[in-house]
Amino acid sequence: MDTGDFDLEQFLPFRLNRAAEFIALRFAAAYKAKYGLTRPEWRTLAALGSSGRMTAKEVGVHSTMHKTKVSRAVFSLERRRWLKRTQHQDDRRVEYLELTAAGSTAYRELTMLAVNYSAEVASLLGEDGLKALSSGLSAVEAAMVRRRR
Repeated sequence: MDTGDFDLEQFLPFRLNRAAEFIALRFAAAYKAKYGLTRPEWRTLAALGSSGRMTAKEVGVHSTMHKTKVSRAVFSLERRRWLKRTQHQDDRRVEYLELTAAGSTAYRELTMLAVNYSAEVASLLGEDGLKALSSGLSAVEAAMVRRRR
């Protein structure tokens, strides 16, 4: 196999991952500085804040995190008293997770941080860049949905 024509800098998965990491790491620095949260903790908090009561498995699927990362994030958020667990009344193997009042308050504050960060990124990209990126991401997402069928 001749790899002489392969240009990593133009390889779409590499570019998407690099761009996503750059964006995510800048935002992670903001919520870590303000709340001391890790990325899995933020993603768990955001999943529960946006979707309401979920199981740990549902959080993992929603946020594409491995179950061990979800488990550690759940434990940490529970220690902060931002999350509570409730056992299913008929199946003790199932636990529901939901934010406490303090967790909901933190989530609302963090969403304001997210809105401000999103506006900063939008400003950096400009209107045309943001439209092009949104269009491109929509095309990728639609192709992935078609591919799963």
